[in-house]
Amino acid sequence: MKVILLKDIKGTGKKGDIINASDGHARNYLIPRGLAKEATDGSVKELEHQNAAKVKKEENALAEAKALAEKINQFEITVKTKAGEGGRLFGSITNKDVADLIKTNYGLEVDKKKIALDHPIRNLGTTSVTIKVFPKVSAQIKVHVVEE
Repeated sequence: MKVILLKDIKGTGKKGDIINASDGHARNYLIPRGLAKEATDGSVKELEHQNAAKVKKEENALAEAKALAEKINQFEITVKTKAGEGGRLFGSITNKDVADLIKTNYGLEVDKKKIALDHPIRNLGTTSVTIKVFPKVSAQIKVHVVEE
């Protein structure tokens, strides 16, 4: 019996997969527990329609993310802070600070977890910071650190 899985089932398949299950397993376990439904012509077409809509939605989200990345690439932030000898900062500029500066300067809210800063900025000068906008889409922003 062909069934469409409604949830991920370990060892059987993922949500949306059409699998060939034995009649007893499908009728006595999968369908009563709401894990699957019978794969009729109508339900298969509905699944294909849902998958097409999902693909289109992902493409739109990717296009929006690319446009946002282009916009973010134009951003430059200047941070004024106290520094000691040799251009070493008293303290550091973290990804949270960068996110706050983007919000205050450009009105764009960026999650601090999406800012890829390996180590906090501890020196004067210009640093290029990567922001992960979307999976496989990232942007670069320049952070200028100057002495107060």
